[in-house]
This record gives sequence, structure tokens and C-alpha cells, in this order.
Amino acid sequence: MNVELFIPCFIDQLYPETAFNTVKILEKAGCKVIYNAEQTCCGQPAYNAGFWEEAKVVGGKFLHTFSENNYIVSPSASCTGMVKNSYNDLFTNTVVHNKCRAIQANIHELSDFLVNIIKKDYFGAELEGRAVYHDSCSGLRECKIKDEPRQLLSKVHGLELVEMKDTDVCCGFGGTFAVKFDSISSAMAEQKVNNALEMDADFIISTDSSCLLNIQAYIDQHHIPIKTMHLADVLTHGWGNV
Repeated sequence: MNVELFIPCFIDQLYPETAFNTVKILEKAGCKVIYNAEQTCCGQPAYNAGFWEEAKVVGGKFLHTFSENNYIVSPSASCTGMVKNSYNDLFTNTVVHNKCRAIQANIHELSDFLVNIIKKDYFGAELEGRAVYHDSCSGLRECKIKDEPRQLLSKVHGLELVEMKDTDVCCGFGGTFAVKFDSISSAMAEQKVNNALEMDADFIISTDSSCLLNIQAYIDQHHIPIKTMHLADVLTHGWGNV
């Protein structure tokens, strides 16, 4: 199966290892990964800030870069949700309407693709410790992802997955929200970390690097003994021991 890989700006610039790990997972699942180096942003920052015309230009580049003939997989529920849902506001009844609809049907967040499309949930990963899973707003509400990451994490050797309270409450990132309302954002991240600590968790895992960046910043600032990890990094952890 040919799979086109979409790596969002956040991961490209701040978490490149997560991108490489996504490739490893897809290849281990039997996929041929296609990466078009001409890809750029999906347009979400401009769209969320209200600059829809600018977002339309960037989104048009996205539609030109990717094919409507293959599955498109991304290790980001946020950017996947942007394409799946918000492109309706930008490209409905335009000249790229049909291609947009085809790409919207084909794009999937990583855990959704692994569990629901190719039906694989075990990759031989090992990670010792106790973890909680943070449901990102985009993952839960835009991509309708809840059970899929948990199913994948349940197959990781040595990992005990427990549920923290308010797992589906926002971490406080929200794009420009974290900049405009930094004190509120910090308080929301604090609540998320405290909920994880109540469960004696060693790790906070999610599908969105933007959430993890916000949570990890609070952790680092207060020197708290807990670590954030992207789902893709967990699923490739410990392969050398298998």
C-alpha cells in the first residue's frame, strides 16, 4: 500500500524524530511511504487567526502537493482535523472542490490509520512505566479518535496505561491562545500535569506535539519528574530489544 506522509510544521521544526518514527511504523506495517519534500503548512495557523484568504492560499498548495489517489497519514490530529473539516470553509464550491473532498476522505491521523484502515495494533514496542493518555481537542472532537491510541498503547510491553481525570479537557495550548492568554494556558497545563501526577504516571502521551509542547514547557519550568511522549515515539520505543 502506498501512503503519502504529511509532516506538520510543529513536528518538522521541533520534533523531527517523531516524523522519522512515523515512517518506521508505517514501513513496519507494510506500507510504502511517499514523502513529497515540496509540502508545507496546511494553513491552520492563518485559519485559526481569522486570515482565511491567506489560509486558502496555503491550503491550495497542500491540495496541489498531495494526491487524491493514496491514503495520506499524519502524526497530528490537529492538522488532520484542519484538512478534514476546516477545508470545507475554504474550498467548497471552488475549482478544487472535488479534489478537496477526495483528499479529505483519504487523510488520516496515524492511530486512526493503523487501527481502522490497515487493522494493525502491535509493533513490538517496549516502554517501562505508567502512562496516561491526553485526548487532544482536535483528536477527540475533529478526528473522533479515542479508543484507537489506547488500543495501540495497550500492546506496548511494560507500559501500564491508566486513565486520569479530565483526560478530554484542553491542555491550554490552543495555538495563539497560549500566547494571548499565557496565564490561563499555564494554569490549564498545570491542571493536566497534576491530574497525571495523581495517577503516579511517568509519561503523558498524546497524538499532538503542540499539546505536548505546552505540557512539557510547564513540566520543565517546575522541574516535575514526568515526561511527555508522542504516540509515534512510544510505538517505536524499545525495538532493539525485540
